[in-house]
Amino acid sequence: MTKIAMYNVSPIEVPYIEDWAKKNDVEIKTTDQALTSATVDLAEGCSSVSLKPLGPVDEEVVYQKLSEYGVKCIGLRIVGFNTINFDWTKKYNLLVTNVPVYSPRAIAEMTVTQAMYLLRKIGEFRYRMDHDHDFTWPSNLISNEIYNLTVGLIGVGHIGSGLAEIFSAMGAKVIAYDVAYNPEFEPFLTYTDFDTVLKEADIVSLHTPLFPSTENMIGEKQLKEMKKSAYLINCARGELVDTGALIKALQDGEIAGAGLDTLAGESSYFGHTGLTDSEIPEDYKTLAKMPNVVITPHSAFYTETSIRNMVQICLTDQLTIAKGRRPRSIVNL
Repeated sequence: MTKIAMYNVSPIEVPYIEDWAKKNDVEIKTTDQALTSATVDLAEGCSSVSLKPLGPVDEEVVYQKLSEYGVKCIGLRIVGFNTINFDWTKKYNLLVTNVPVYSPRAIAEMTVTQAMYLLRKIGEFRYRMDHDHDFTWPSNLISNEIYNLTVGLIGVGHIGSGLAEIFSAMGAKVIAYDVAYNPEFEPFLTYTDFDTVLKEADIVSLHTPLFPSTENMIGEKQLKEMKKSAYLINCARGELVDTGALIKALQDGEIAGAGLDTLAGESSYFGHTGLTDSEIPEDYKTLAKMPNVVITPHSAFYTETSIRNMVQICLTDQLTIAKGRRPRSIVNL
């Protein structure tokens, strides 16, 4: 019988794991712990391991032991694979798979939610009500309606294209920049260049992977190019945005607000509980106090559909490899 070890397992995943294991006659060993030198022994006798890492898997002995135990593949139940050391996967002959598409709609819907929260100035109204007992309608908090506005997308993959369709259906004008042109999306958006998106959009939303070339792609210069009335939404990767520059732009009124499902360095606190005040970064504290900023803990993915698909797609790939066939997604070949 095929055996798979699963790490970082959350209670919400368990029913989907059990259902998949029963249907496919596979033995699954699970732990809520991360894959480290202290937990790697769970993988002994398994053909693969499945991870949902919050931080880097950065101990060489882990990769060495996986190889010694006969593990053939590290299966990531997420899109991102920057937590894996590919020098060591090559050294120890380990494949790495991910789940590149599990529910683009989930992230797109969170983006719309954050955008509309900011656009209708809900945080600012709540701040006045909660702190000043002010329940009036000041002129500076009047909203615009989405059909009058331009939404600008940086990145038009599975998520960006789905978001374009939603915003287009809401009546917004959608413009987008991507390194690849896809005519399939033209019913919902107009392609343009990066600077035009920044300068013309009332809502700028990021949907690009994190590469060295995209790190801090939104910094001081780019924020100054945006309209003072514009909102920045980041439901992609925290490191796409220079956090210090964003804070300064918000404090100086260079943009109107920000929706952030991801933040640079988030793995030290997003996904954790019981943290002391000193363990929470000052950047986060500063942003969280701003009524024109909404932050969620990298939870855009967190829907029943997404969790089910992440589990089932990852495990199906692991079983496919165990049977000697090529899986849907290999990221290190």
